[in-house]
Amino acid sequence: MNAVTSPKPLPERASDTTAEDPWPVRLLSMKIADYVDKMSVLWVEGQVLQVSRRPGQATAYLTLRDVDVDMSLSVTVRTTTLDAMAVALAEGARVVVQAKPAFWTKRGTLHLDARQVRPVGVGELLARLEHLKRVLASEGLFDHDRKRPLPFLPRKIGLICGRASAAEKDVVENARRRWPAVQFEIRAVSVQGPNTVPEVSAALRELDTDRSVDVIVITRGGGSFEDLLPFSNEALVRAVAEAVTPVVSAIGHDIDTPLLDFVADLRASTPTDAAKLIVPDVSEQRAAIEQTRQRVWRALTSRLQSERRLLVSLRSRPVMADPRAMITVRRQELDALTDRAGQRVRADLRRAGDQVTHLRAQVRALSPLSTLERGYAVVQHADGRIVMDRAEVDADELLRVRVARGDFGVRPVTEAP
Repeated sequence: MNAVTSPKPLPERASDTTAEDPWPVRLLSMKIADYVDKMSVLWVEGQVLQVSRRPGQATAYLTLRDVDVDMSLSVTVRTTTLDAMAVALAEGARVVVQAKPAFWTKRGTLHLDARQVRPVGVGELLARLEHLKRVLASEGLFDHDRKRPLPFLPRKIGLICGRASAAEKDVVENARRRWPAVQFEIRAVSVQGPNTVPEVSAALRELDTDRSVDVIVITRGGGSFEDLLPFSNEALVRAVAEAVTPVVSAIGHDIDTPLLDFVADLRASTPTDAAKLIVPDVSEQRAAIEQTRQRVWRALTSRLQSERRLLVSLRSRPVMADPRAMITVRRQELDALTDRAGQRVRADLRRAGDQVTHLRAQVRALSPLSTLERGYAVVQHADGRIVMDRAEVDADELLRVRVARGDFGVRPVTEAP
């Protein structure tokens, strides 16, 4: 008879499991349930995404979503707890819930067993928004110097709006009325309720990556304070601050200002005002161009008239009436100067001639030739020295005698003893 083999014991701790010795799913679910069951009752805040309540049932089911990220948990609550609330619980409401975490082993899901449900009051929400506003402002998200200018004429406008909303119609129609050729890239999303933040953020990221979109408009046609809370959500505000494309906020509510208005590059009071701020008016631009053309024409006409008057004035001057007049005057002056110069030169030549004649007469008067012409003679030695003394003359020396008309040789005569 074969002996009965006892089952192998399972590991006590998760760290003891191996590929050869794993836990079955049921044991893991039981372990998780035991761990979660040790958690104490806690308070948690979120936004009601869905309320499921059937007549006659003592338990209602809620879906509680995080207000900043797309994460939710199932909540079970007794209908008597919901009936005890002063205001009926509606989808999209912000609440704080006192609950005990629990784990459903069969489904393998975590849920909350609610004990109390309290709506978050408007005053508390305002205080939280004011605190968030101060935090974001201290980070510089609202600074004016980080805001980007809008293009004068965008090629394409990215529009984030509600599905078939009046805000979409206002922006598109008014923009095309001002500039018929403008193009739109429209993203219809939820602009109210728990899906607003994730859908608007996803549409913003999609349009921001489209290089043909020059400006993005986030618009909604106003609403109550609770309806506008998603547009003050921190995740959405930071997504707008990180966008590369300029963003225009056109929520259309003047009483309550969502934080989106502070972080956007431009705030429009209404969707219609957004259309006026984004695209220029073609009729105004044409009128401005026409005015500019008229100013240019008047300036050009005035300049031409001024130049024409100046030309007429120049042409009326004598020198322009007879262009040779200036040459004639200068020629006459030149002729007069030439005559004066000729007269001066001739006078100088005459005076110089007289001086030469006078000097010639003086030279002739002082010249030895004139003395010779009076019968005198000059006696010279053979070497050309003039005989000044009888003692200088040797006997039989040939001397040269120069007279007025020629010369001849002589020898001295020896005196008788």
